[in-house]
Amino acid sequence: MANNNTSTFSLRSVLEKEKLNTTNFLDWFRNLRIVLKHERKDYVLENAIPAEEPSTNAHRAQKDAYQKHLNDDLDVSCLMLASMNADLQKQFENLSSFDMVKELKGLFQEQARVERYETTKSLFSCKLHE
Repeated sequence: MANNNTSTFSLRSVLEKEKLNTTNFLDWFRNLRIVLKHERKDYVLENAIPAEEPSTNAHRAQKDAYQKHLNDDLDVSCLMLASMNADLQKQFENLSSFDMVKELKGLFQEQARVERYETTKSLFSCKLHE
């Protein structure tokens, strides 16, 4: 078990090395997904917390799954906030991880589009030189 914690810590350190700022969203998000995939919590980025809590007569498995989602979302949102610069932390501190990702993608969508264009342009340029 100790090996798992050590490996998790070392993966999380990837996010600590370069905090999210206004210029590195794609790299930061890729690293975030790697860390969360390793921790098996990446689902919280794709699935919002269910709007309604399971009813009192719901199966134990449903209640446990809901609670796990809440706990994992709290872990992930705290990790995300800790790996952002202070200005972004203030802007996103009250959002779930799912909502944070949605907002960040909207905020940095233009940056992503420009990076894709530059990459494609470089690839075509290389192909033309061959």
